[in-house]
Amino acid sequence: MSDAERTPGGGSTGAGDILQLLLDGRARTKAELVHLTGLARSTVSARVDALLGAGFVAPAGEAASTGGRPPSRVAFNPGAGLIIAVDLGASHATVAVSDLSGAILSSKTRPVDIAAGPVAVLDLVVAEARALLGSLAKGDTPVVGVGIGVPGPVEHSTGRPYNPPIMPGWDRFDIPAYVQGTFAVPVLVDNDVNILALGEQTASFPDTTDLIFVKVATGIGAGIIAGGQLQRGAQGSAGDMGHVRVPHSPDSSHPAGEDRDLEDLAGGSAIAATLREQGIDAESSLDVVELVRAGNPVAIEALRQAGRDVGEVLSTVVNLLNPSVIVLGGSIARAGEHLLAGVREVVYRRSIPLATQHLAIVQSPTGERAAVLGAAVMVAREVLSPAEVDARVAAGSR
Repeated sequence: MSDAERTPGGGSTGAGDILQLLLDGRARTKAELVHLTGLARSTVSARVDALLGAGFVAPAGEAASTGGRPPSRVAFNPGAGLIIAVDLGASHATVAVSDLSGAILSSKTRPVDIAAGPVAVLDLVVAEARALLGSLAKGDTPVVGVGIGVPGPVEHSTGRPYNPPIMPGWDRFDIPAYVQGTFAVPVLVDNDVNILALGEQTASFPDTTDLIFVKVATGIGAGIIAGGQLQRGAQGSAGDMGHVRVPHSPDSSHPAGEDRDLEDLAGGSAIAATLREQGIDAESSLDVVELVRAGNPVAIEALRQAGRDVGEVLSTVVNLLNPSVIVLGGSIARAGEHLLAGVREVVYRRSIPLATQHLAIVQSPTGERAAVLGAAVMVAREVLSPAEVDARVAAGSR
């Protein structure tokens, strides 16, 4: 490799690396890219031309002239490809199509029973995706990837669910291979809480590098972003808050000396069971939400106590990871401020002062759309990575 192909820091800069400088959406001239990379003008010119040829960038007008012909500018072209983004829940499937920036172009949500099994559910997803693509009338724009979030543990490297408790028939099912029978592109699969964390960060906290998204619904889980990177752990099980044992404390509603999993204390089904013990008709998370919104004082207190129990676990997480933002989402969190109040009450009291000095604990500002947005972002980051871009550019030049 020649000196012209090396950055001042010693690392090589291919076409994919040039593209990273344009992903912020700002148009730049080749001269500006030469200044940013330290590469020779001829090298930058060749690589920008390759990106133009592959469609990753597009002309973006002319910059102001300093004498002579005004220099032309180029910018990232998010319309160069389409991404299919899917959010699967216990009883719903949301399918969306986005551009390469993650902007959602069209979406549809349909009721679905995840227990119907992978073939039935994925056939519905594929059919909805094809219908959305047809309605967008972008026949010349290729689909470059599919992102899917599922409500259970996933081995991200293979895209296979691993003993998912509410997904009978899905254990170790090869989701990517099945979807690739229709869409011959990369298919990435992750736990729904991880894609929620990505979507929330992208939409509402783009400058936050340390964020934890906590989903409180029938189950409880966390998506962890540390140092700007989603943390999946060695096998993809990071963030499984629901199975953390919660020791008894003076704030706990369960008997002294009895430790329980957090999900057994603060999940939607657990709250409903607590209400039934007090003579209130509640069978599910939906019943809990409706009771709280109707102003039932017993349900409101049960929800606040659930927040305290979640706070017991989160106070340890805050001490360990020192996030700057904790976002609460999921059906139970959307029932009102009561869960949030319980979490704040315990976290700010039990975590160390330095860790909570600038900590914000908030309800999800992005809401339900965070999931498909996160699935789209997951795929976009993969297909726009330097190595993938370089491979596509090389393939197109053959």
